[in-house]
Amino acid sequence: MRLPGSIGVRIAVAALAVALVTLAIVTVGVIVFGGNAFMDLMTAHGETAEDARSMFESTVLVVLIVALVVAIGLATALAIAAGRWVAQPLRDLGGAARRIAEGDYGAQLDRRGFDELASLTDSFNQMSTGLLEQERMRREFIANAAHELRTPLTNLKGYLEALRDGVMPADRATFESLWDETERLVRLSESLDRLEEGPRPSARTEIDVSRAVETAVALARPSATVRGLRWQLDLPTSLHARADPDHLAQVLANLLQNAVRYTPEGGTVTVRAEEQRDDVLVSVLNTGTTIPADDLGRVFERFYRLDRSRDRRSGGAGIGLAIVKQLVEMAGGRVGARSERGTTTFWFSLPKA
Repeated sequence: MRLPGSIGVRIAVAALAVALVTLAIVTVGVIVFGGNAFMDLMTAHGETAEDARSMFESTVLVVLIVALVVAIGLATALAIAAGRWVAQPLRDLGGAARRIAEGDYGAQLDRRGFDELASLTDSFNQMSTGLLEQERMRREFIANAAHELRTPLTNLKGYLEALRDGVMPADRATFESLWDETERLVRLSESLDRLEEGPRPSARTEIDVSRAVETAVALARPSATVRGLRWQLDLPTSLHARADPDHLAQVLANLLQNAVRYTPEGGTVTVRAEEQRDDVLVSVLNTGTTIPADDLGRVFERFYRLDRSRDRRSGGAGIGLAIVKQLVEMAGGRVGARSERGTTTFWFSLPKA
C-alpha cells in the first residue's frame, strides 16, 4: 500500500504502525495469557475467581492502560521526530536543486544525516562544483570567441570606414587585405564548429615575421588614421621564425589594436622586430599614460583591466593580452611588458627558424 505525503510522514506512519503492532501484541499477551496465569495463581492461594478477576482488572489492567497511553504518546513523538530528522536533509537537497535550476550553480549543502544521505549530499556537492566549473568555462569561451571574432571585424570596419570616407583608395591591395580578414573570419568560424574535437594544436611553420608585421600594421592603419596616430616601423627586410601564421596574426592584431586604443590622439605607435641569439623579438610601443608597476605585472592575466571603470565596449574585456600570452607560449616563446616616462612597450619572442 502506498502512503500519501512526504517521506517524513511515511516514515513517521511506518514507525508508529510498528509501535502499535508491538503494543497490541503485548496487550493481548498480558490480558489473555497474563490474566489466566494471574487468576490461576490467585485461586491457588484461596481466592475466588471473581475476586481474582476484580483484583486483576483494578491493578494490572489499569497499569496496562496507562502504560499503553504513555507508550503510544512516546511512539508518536519519536516517529514524528524521526520523520523530520530524515526529511529535513532531503528538503534542503530539494531547495538546493531548485537554486541550481534557477542558475545558482554554487549551491552547496552541509554533510549530515545517515551514511546514505551523506553520500547523496557529497554527490550533489560534486555535481554543483562541476556545474559551476562548466559555467565558468562557458563564460570564458564566450568571451574568448567574442574577442577572437572582434579583432578581424574591427579591422574590416576600419577599412570600410576609410573607404567610405575616401581616406584610402579602393585599390587591389586594399581588397586583398579585406579578403585576408574575411578568410580569417571563416577559419575562426570553422574552428568553432570543430570545438568538440578539442583545441587545434599550433601548426608551426617557418614564417617571415617582417612581412607578418607589415600586414598587421596595414590592417590596423585605418582605425589609427581616423585618430591621427603616427606609425614608425623598424623592421629588417626579412626575419624568419617558427610560428602558426593565424596565431601570429592574432597576436599582432591584439597588440596593435591595444596600442591604437590607448594611444591619445596625435600619438605614436612604433613596431620593431629584431633577431637575437636564439629567437626573434617583436616590440610594440605606444605613447600615452604610464602603467603603474603594480598593474604591469598583471596585464597578462585573464579578465584583468587597468581601469575598472571602463566597460567592455570602451576598454575591452580584459582577455586580449591573456590570449597573446597563451598563443606565444604555445609557439615556444615569451611575452613581457614595460612602461615608463609615458611610453608603454609590449614584446614577445618566437623561436628562430
